Amino acid sequence: MKPVAIFRHVAPEGPGYLADFLDERHIPWRLIAIDRGEVVPESVADFSGLVFMGGPMSVNDDLPWIGRELELIREAVAKDVPVLGHCLGGQLMSKALGARVYGNRVKEIGWGRVDVADNKVAKSWFGEILSFDAFHWHGETFALPDGAVHLLSSPHCVNQGYAFGKNLALQCHVEMTGEMISTWCSVGADEIASALDSPAVQKPQEMLGMMEGKLPRLKNAASVLYERWVSGLNRA
Repeated sequence: MKPVAIFRHVAPEGPGYLADFLDERHIPWRLIAIDRGEVVPESVADFSGLVFMGGPMSVNDDLPWIGRELELIREAVAKDVPVLGHCLGGQLMSKALGARVYGNRVKEIGWGRVDVADNKVAKSWFGEILSFDAFHWHGETFALPDGAVHLLSSPHCVNQGYAFGKNLALQCHVEMTGEMISTWCSVGADEIASALDSPAVQKPQEMLGMMEGKLPRLKNAASVLYERWVSGLNRA
């Protein structure tokens, strides 16, 4: 089986629980560390799927690798290679598929409920899950590309996720581990402090204090989504 390519844009925003999930199922994967200067592959030919992680940059920034990732996403969709995007990754998918990425009405940082849409496609991705507390860290959001099906929303952000065939774009983070949350709270302390006027931003001690109660359910929701996504991989 060809590996899943996982694109990391900054060191603290790696695959997290997704790496454990893939390892447990003996699904090979390869990290492509954009933050270390690794180049975007020229083709999807060597991969069974593509995963794009988060990052503090905007997909509208003039960064040399963004255009190459957009081209790769479009190629993957055209060739039926499944794509999965987390936060910035979901925004990259939207831009690649012709939809707008723009500022959300408020910044979201911390734990917050997301609700599963009431449609057949959403049920096929989430099963019996109707809502769960996801982890958020974003100031921008995406519109849905033509042909996408809405999956998730939150009180502060209408588009938290969508399916586009076998492809999944998420605005929220489901890949989180306790170590990642602790690291983000540390490296993002200044950003948090400057955004506390937002009703959707929590203080670090709040986020950390909620981990024990919320991480197990988040892991369960992530497992359900990832299981559905990997079912579309070519196992040859």
